[in-house]
Amino acid sequence: MLQGLHHVALICGDYARSRAFYVELLGLEVIAETHRAERGSWKLDLAVPGGGQLELFSFPEPPERPSRPEAKGLRHLAFRVADVAEAVRWLEAAGVEVEPVRIDQLTRKRFTFFADPDGLPLELYEF
Repeated sequence: MLQGLHHVALICGDYARSRAFYVELLGLEVIAETHRAERGSWKLDLAVPGGGQLELFSFPEPPERPSRPEAKGLRHLAFRVADVAEAVRWLEAAGVEVEPVRIDQLTRKRFTFFADPDGLPLELYEF
C-alpha cells in the first residue's frame, strides 16, 4: 500500500531566515513558493535529493514546541550524505554549530546532528 515518503512539513518562526537556511545553505531546490495572504503565511515546497519533499510553512506567531530529540513527536529529520566529515566542514565554514561525529552502533555508519534556525534537530547520516 505505502510506496514511500512524500514530504515532511515544518513550521518556521522566521520565514526568510529558514528559507535561506534550507535553500541557500543546504541547497534544496525550490519546487513552488506560495504566499497565502488570507492566512498571513508562506508555503515553500523544496525537493530533497533522492526523492521526497520538505514543506516549509510560516504562520503569524506560531507557538513554541519542544524540539529536543527525546520530546514526544518528531525526533529529528535526517539527510543522507556521502561523507559526514566533509559535510561537517562545509556547515562549520558557514557558521553552523555541529555536534561531534558519532558511529551508529547498529550500522557502523557515521552521523552527527545540527539544528535549523528554529532549533529543529537535523541529522547528517553517512550512506
